[in-house]
Amino acid sequence: MIKVGTCGFSYPEWKGPFYPEKLPAQQMLAYYADHFPAVEIDSTYYHIPPPRNMAGLAKRAEGKVDFAVKAHQDMTHAREKYAEALPHFRAVLAPLREAGALGCVLVQFPFSFKAAPEHRDFLRRLAGDLHPDPTVVEFRHQSWITDETFGLLAELGLAYCCVDEPRLRNLPPPVVRVTASPAYVRFHGRNREKRWTHAEAWERYDYLYSEAELLEWVSKIRSLAERAERCYALSSPSSSLPVPTPVCVAAATGRRQTGSPR
Repeated sequence: MIKVGTCGFSYPEWKGPFYPEKLPAQQMLAYYADHFPAVEIDSTYYHIPPPRNMAGLAKRAEGKVDFAVKAHQDMTHAREKYAEALPHFRAVLAPLREAGALGCVLVQFPFSFKAAPEHRDFLRRLAGDLHPDPTVVEFRHQSWITDETFGLLAELGLAYCCVDEPRLRNLPPPVVRVTASPAYVRFHGRNREKRWTHAEAWERYDYLYSEAELLEWVSKIRSLAERAERCYALSSPSSSLPVPTPVCVAAATGRRQTGSPR
């Protein structure tokens, strides 16, 4: 099963290109849910909200959306605070889990998190702490792209996050592997100029894919879906045109959702 969506959904600039101009913010998720069956919640990376917030998301989505929830930065980037952050983050997942709306946890490590024995040990700890919630791991450094890594992820029951991003030195290439379910693809764009040098973090992802670039992924996504129970394909939004990637991927893979974005 292929489920497409975006990284986040509550963007004011989407009013007009996607959302109706006068749509209240509280109704965005319900509207989104009529078009896409998956969404990535990235705000949890910056701030762990009270569990009632997640319960509210599940209620507004009405069972139409799988939520991929990004782990808090203290669990990935400031790992000395991991033990303190973990129970609060797990508590946030509970309402989604109970509603049957938790697609997975996304654990995104920084570029500085390179393949090393102590980091492999941390993956083992992470897998145990987040079990039994489906967990996807995204590496930002190419040193992890080895058979040893894929074997370890499979052993631990952790899913590998496939990434499309600029083809730059030491960034992971667009490798497609299934180590556990769900399969997961993130479209970060191919903005080479802004990947390392930018004024705002969002500029790294400001990229409009061409049809040809998206078609490169169609057979890959179908292959992932054949080997995993579920396959999520999530795109970082581009300021050039909101939500272009999931629309094109859905059409190309034959997984067009109910309704049609404006």
